[in-house]
Amino acid sequence: GARTLADTITSLKGFYVKTAQIIASRKDLFPEEYTEALSDFTDNVDPLPVDLIKAVVEKELLVRGERFEDIFETFDEHPLGSASIAQVHRAVLTEKYGNKEVAVKVQRPSIESKLMGDIANLKTLAKTFSETLPLDYYTVFCELEKQLADEFNFVAEAVAMDRIYETMTKDENGYPCESPVVMPRPVPGLVSRRVLVMDYLDGVPLSRAAEEMLKKGIKPDSPESQLFGRRLLKSLTEVFGRCILETGFFHADPHPGNIFVLEDGRIGLIDFGQVKQISGRERETLSKVMLALDDRVSDDNPSDLENIGNLALELGVELADDAPAEGPAAVAMWLFDGSVENLPGGYDKGELSPNSPVKALKSFPQDLVLVGRSTILIKGLSSRLGIPWSLSQEWAPVARRVLEGNTKQTVEAESKSNKIRMKDVMKLLKTWCRGKASRAVTKLPSPVRTRVAAIALKLQKRREAKESKRRT
Repeated sequence: GARTLADTITSLKGFYVKTAQIIASRKDLFPEEYTEALSDFTDNVDPLPVDLIKAVVEKELLVRGERFEDIFETFDEHPLGSASIAQVHRAVLTEKYGNKEVAVKVQRPSIESKLMGDIANLKTLAKTFSETLPLDYYTVFCELEKQLADEFNFVAEAVAMDRIYETMTKDENGYPCESPVVMPRPVPGLVSRRVLVMDYLDGVPLSRAAEEMLKKGIKPDSPESQLFGRRLLKSLTEVFGRCILETGFFHADPHPGNIFVLEDGRIGLIDFGQVKQISGRERETLSKVMLALDDRVSDDNPSDLENIGNLALELGVELADDAPAEGPAAVAMWLFDGSVENLPGGYDKGELSPNSPVKALKSFPQDLVLVGRSTILIKGLSSRLGIPWSLSQEWAPVARRVLEGNTKQTVEAESKSNKIRMKDVMKLLKTWCRGKASRAVTKLPSPVRTRVAAIALKLQKRREAKESKRRT
């Protein structure tokens, strides 16, 4: 079954590769033989010959009288990764263009018409069989169609890359801070609609991280592995939380092929072709949902459930006519609080369960489909790592700032006074030192690294317990 599915997707290609990427990222939902069989679709899809790739680059980037060798000192023949829309090669630029190591992303010829045709067919099927499908897939495919249309323009991707970088390298007061993830930057002058030259990130995709860790002697249940799992969840949670709630502009294609584990232990985020902008009203309502979930007295307190449910309905969630009154609140908890053991209304936590709150959904707001995709990725990771994780708890401080309007007011006040406060300098220095220390640990001998990681893990668990106790 698993091999047959993989072979079928290989023959169909196009949008069906995207489906394979989603299944491969959900090891908490699907049998291991399926996630393993589909794991290559995250970064190893039917690589194109390097001569064809070079021909596209020459057509897109070379100016009159310029040769391929005038831009690239070296260009690797074997791709770093090959996905549904593009293929990426490592290269080194000539001195004229900065003489640095880069990643060159090249769009597959004729892929736009293929993908858009696939999704048009899926929309037709979803509309035809809407009465028999368990979810409103037509809305989902409409949103993905809208997002895919922008994914073929690498100039727009370069702009999105810079915009998210700017968000994550400034704190709530507008001062510089270290981003929780490493993001590549585009190389000025080497970006076109079908070719994007950007910083090279030295690492492996998350889909291959486990085998790389084993090569380094790091076992799945070791302190280093557990510490990495927590850092991964924390980093992704912060990036998506700040982008979604603060600006409404976020990376909308998170899967294990787009999340990197760098050689120095940091987390990288690549492929900004699919991004989403939600409205200020949606950001505000989402922030209210986070605070309502974080401030609730219990998982079954009637007044809390009513408040959370009303906010979920305000977002545009629609449930089946026979859904219990607690249904909207159950959907919100299922999406944003993975630490809940028993959902209200008698629903099960499992997505594929016949009694899942997903099955009670009549319609989900189109603009929030990709917000849901981001939260489900983090939920899936926390489940695989065995770490109870509440997005609402982690996002609550950001939500509070958004609703209070502190970010904008503080930045304006600080820019007027043009004063840098000492506590902000110390905060930046502390973050920088923590990052340096974390990267230094990865270079220690294995036995020493294990002991240091065990101490750090114990301290982190103690902090988490203390924070949890403070919140309750």
